[in-house]
Amino acid sequence: MTSQPSADGVTEQSFTLGEIPGVLFTPRDATGPRPLILMGHGGGQHKRAPGILAGAHRFAAEGGFAVAAIDAPNHGDRPKDEQFIQFAGDMRARMAAGEHPAELVAAMHDLLAGQTVDDWQAVVTAVQELDHVGEGPVGYWGVSMGCGVGVPLLAADSRIRAAVLGLLGVHGLAGTAARVTVPVRFLLQWDDTRVSRDQALALFDALGSKDKTLHANPGDHGGIPPHETDDALRFFARHLG
Repeated sequence: MTSQPSADGVTEQSFTLGEIPGVLFTPRDATGPRPLILMGHGGGQHKRAPGILAGAHRFAAEGGFAVAAIDAPNHGDRPKDEQFIQFAGDMRARMAAGEHPAELVAAMHDLLAGQTVDDWQAVVTAVQELDHVGEGPVGYWGVSMGCGVGVPLLAADSRIRAAVLGLLGVHGLAGTAARVTVPVRFLLQWDDTRVSRDQALALFDALGSKDKTLHANPGDHGGIPPHETDDALRFFARHLG
């Protein structure tokens, strides 16, 4: 791991676990165990995408959390395999021809989800061995593709106790979502041109969690307002301590 302190009191530690490149964000000079938040990036993004960096720094600086972000398979610093390249090219062509992206996006997420779940589980195990993280409660934050791979992760790993999800429809996820039982905050952009409102509401409805809340805001796919990070901080503090 290589460490780099930042101006806002957060230390960034770049790491590679096997073939998984990632970043761990912690309060500067952190000692002792603390809750861990996993942040899953969107499609075509990476572990240091602007939204990931902004959220991770706030969760670490203001909430005292440890935060981990990794490059999903075929993203960021990871190699692109031929199957993914062909799939992505076909998806772009079909979307350019006017085909609605929902089913195509769901197929892409399904292609990535299996390996991503394994990657996150390995990262949680490794990171929690660090003295300044420890085996505390774990949360997950991921929207769009981060939601598409996050729902299977939540269904598979009981260490994750709360999640912020959203910006995604139910295509291909209804059965898996029913196995998610942790508290969930679900984000929906009311004017989303990539995800239909009905499909997003159907995914929220499919989640098996008894404690789940829908937050709908005006605007398109990437327009989540900053106050949702404030609310996510309170949400994770309430459920992770």
